[in-house]
Amino acid sequence: MMKHVLRPTRWLLGCLLAVVISAAGSNSALAQDRPNVVVFLIDDMGLMDTSVPFVLGEDGQPEIQPLNQWYRTPSMERLAAQGIRLTQFYANSVCSPTRTSILTGQGSARHRVTQWIRSEGNNRGEFGPPEWNWVGLQPSDVTLPGVLSAAGYRTIHVGKAHFGPNDHPAEFPQNIGFDVNIAGCSWGQPGSYYGQDGYGHLKGNKGRAVPDLVEYHGSDTFLTEALTLEAMKQVDAAEQADEPFFLYLAHYAVHAPFQADPRFADDYKGKDYSNNAQAYATLIAGMDKSLGDVMDHLQERGIAENTLIIFLGDNGGR
Repeated sequence: MMKHVLRPTRWLLGCLLAVVISAAGSNSALAQDRPNVVVFLIDDMGLMDTSVPFVLGEDGQPEIQPLNQWYRTPSMERLAAQGIRLTQFYANSVCSPTRTSILTGQGSARHRVTQWIRSEGNNRGEFGPPEWNWVGLQPSDVTLPGVLSAAGYRTIHVGKAHFGPNDHPAEFPQNIGFDVNIAGCSWGQPGSYYGQDGYGHLKGNKGRAVPDLVEYHGSDTFLTEALTLEAMKQVDAAEQADEPFFLYLAHYAVHAPFQADPRFADDYKGKDYSNNAQAYATLIAGMDKSLGDVMDHLQERGIAENTLIIFLGDNGGR
């Protein structure tokens, strides 16, 4: 029953509630009959920043654009070939509102998060409407991970959160429905992508240092790879415990800073693009490798056919 969906609308929560309804009546012996769910979320990725075409031609079929020939994303191609590609969808233009919509199934008019959330405090400013939600989700809010956790799923957050500012409940994903949180906090971007920098703890932007991941500090493990390795460990833990899982793997990539992933730098050298554009392309490539690694891991563990993978970006397209 393996299904894959690329770039869904905010009906995500409603679609997955069907899983919960069927799960509610299940006993522990039937736990693994319930499908696992992976939400694979990319930050700031443009609509055409992939070798998979999403723009439709006059005949209604995907039409290859110049950028589709620049980026190399074989894992996205593999996912698209196995599943459903959605070409009409809604997303906000900044991180936090979209991420809140993914977790609640609500639009900004209802959850009232309409701007990116400033980690250090309220970014309402002098003229921001007081009716808007400047501090993100609350523990009392109904969220997708909260509903799934109550139905017996192990709910796992790995990567960027950006659900709420410092010193507010949504700063940490555990307060809004996740059982496990790795590397998620209020930061909207990483202090560094490099393990040699401790992802900001050792050098780089220490004010945006990515939490956890201490075992990779000082190594040559790129942030995207570290998050992927941690996500796969959590998949294994859930499987060993005989629990269905909801994995929300939210990469910090491809958000600034545009630091080249050295694993893919040679693939984009010598091209007629700026250094930032080349570095950005390597972030795309690292994200794509992560997707392929997750798919391979599910296959190797024998649970791919019972796992729904949903790939999406948080900022719409360009």
